[in-house]
Amino acid sequence: MTRVAAFSPARRAFLRGGVQAEPALRPPWALDEPNFLVACDGCGVCIEACPEHVLARSEGGYPVFDPMLGECLFCEACVTACIPRALDKTQAQPAWRLKAGIASTCLAKNGVTCFSCRDACGEMAIRFRPAQGGAAPELDTDRCTGCGACVGICPVSAISLARPENPHG
Repeated sequence: MTRVAAFSPARRAFLRGGVQAEPALRPPWALDEPNFLVACDGCGVCIEACPEHVLARSEGGYPVFDPMLGECLFCEACVTACIPRALDKTQAQPAWRLKAGIASTCLAKNGVTCFSCRDACGEMAIRFRPAQGGAAPELDTDRCTGCGACVGICPVSAISLARPENPHG
């Protein structure tokens, strides 16, 4: 007997390429995505200018911030190097609205002593409060700059950067 899979709109969207990927993490002070894609010519000068080597070329040829490579120091070298002005700090805006998020796979959340993220965070945005069986991480989103220092250092990859649903400020 042949089994027929049940219809799934999500599966159909996936098979047709209609699934939305997570938005790319662009370099600091990148224009909004549609304008960035128009302005950026993919030259890669911003990638070469980054002294921390945390910018990489995406599959599409555009620069992306990869927090697994290290933290962004917001030194502005990429902005200064960007000839087409796809990175623009002329307006008084934050570098980006990225914030860290800590997943349930975090060692400390599972009773294993680990303070790697806290120790890497220069802004002291990650603290640990005493909890039964150890200490639980708490993220102060007002202090978090989204620099990525905590991402690559996490031994279980429990930290990621994302844009908040309702960014304030």
